[in-house]
Amino acid sequence: MKHRPRPDVSEFGEAWELLFGPAIAHRGLWSPDGAPENSLAAFQAACVGGYGIELDVQLSADGEAVVFHDWTLERLTGAEGRLTDRSLHDLRELRLAGTEEGIPTLAEVLVEVGHRAMIHIELKTPFGEVGALERRVSDVLLDHNGPTCVIGFNPYSHAWFADHQPHILRGLDSYAWNDESAMKLSPEIRKSLANLEQVSIARPDFLALDARTLPSDRAAGFRDEGMPVVAWTVRSEDEWLRLKPHCDNLIFEGFSA
Repeated sequence: MKHRPRPDVSEFGEAWELLFGPAIAHRGLWSPDGAPENSLAAFQAACVGGYGIELDVQLSADGEAVVFHDWTLERLTGAEGRLTDRSLHDLRELRLAGTEEGIPTLAEVLVEVGHRAMIHIELKTPFGEVGALERRVSDVLLDHNGPTCVIGFNPYSHAWFADHQPHILRGLDSYAWNDESAMKLSPEIRKSLANLEQVSIARPDFLALDARTLPSDRAAGFRDEGMPVVAWTVRSEDEWLRLKPHCDNLIFEGFSA
């Protein structure tokens, strides 16, 4: 099993220690009848609760890193079309889940959170489109000295950071790669991704793995060699108790971790 040797963790500062705790609120500390996911209110609630934060980042049509999970706008805003087809000006007119909360930029979230929480920034980089989002996120992070890391499913996105910004902590996401969104990839590529064979390309500092894939002998092997594992998305205390022996932290929602 070959991968990047355990890093000199001192280069990551506080971010490395916070990788192991506290627990990380998935898209902020949101709820169906409270603060919407990936909103400033949800991130504020996570800070008050003493949790880390996971969020999703995409590029607007004019190149700004904005915090939003879905490729399309309808579920959370009622608007039609893809987020990446809208300018930041247009996106600022939209509201999340019928509240007064808008779609924040990554820079705005970093200012709101400051040093109060570790932020796991998931880059929503499609295969074949590496570079633009990575550069913008990297530029935004230059002005923030709070603890952060980048995560995501595209191994080439991680490779970009390994080559250009190796001091930024990186966590490679993976899962079974068997859902509809993965079907555009060949069966061979999906199998390779599910088996974590892309670790040699991504050169991550830790793994962020779907809770449904744990325990895993492959993940355990990486963990034994010094690569931490964070489980996502854990949705109950019972599930966390089952997973605890097989990972180092959790990304959670729907219960108090």
